[in-house]
Amino acid sequence: MKIIIVTGMPGAGKEEFLSVASSMGIPSARMGDAVREAYSASPERDKGVGIGEFASAERERFGKNIWAKRTIDRMSGDLFLVDGCRSMEEVRSFRELSGDVRIIGIHSSPGQRYDRLVKRGREDAPQGMDEFNKRDAREISWGLAEVIALADIMLINSSGLDEFRSVSEKTLKGLG
Repeated sequence: MKIIIVTGMPGAGKEEFLSVASSMGIPSARMGDAVREAYSASPERDKGVGIGEFASAERERFGKNIWAKRTIDRMSGDLFLVDGCRSMEEVRSFRELSGDVRIIGIHSSPGQRYDRLVKRGREDAPQGMDEFNKRDAREISWGLAEVIALADIMLINSSGLDEFRSVSEKTLKGLG
């Protein structure tokens, strides 16, 4: 199985990249979906613990690669894309599954990312720049910066959506 790991800070454009992959028939799983599903079924949600705090607690309880392990159960086929890898421990979990793992990092400026996160209106959208910066710091503390720095391919998402989708498609065709 060839595994493509997509990584980047929140709001960088990972979901748009996944959308392009899906339109090309490439199956994928979002590690964030595994987190949100586990969170919604957990008693911590009823106690007022936030989703990020829950994800951190699960990492402390079960190991830094717990979300990778829970995502691997969702994978099948010859080519599979994984969104949201946050640490090299998670990358190593995927490399244990396959010798053909590529990391694609997606980068956007903090201002662009903040605007996107607010506009998409999910439950975990930042309520201000302070909360946004704290979220970035938490993600970096999990090891995300190292995964981004070690990406095999880096895509800069600073132009329009159509241009980013075009670059994403070309990148995916080059990996297939």
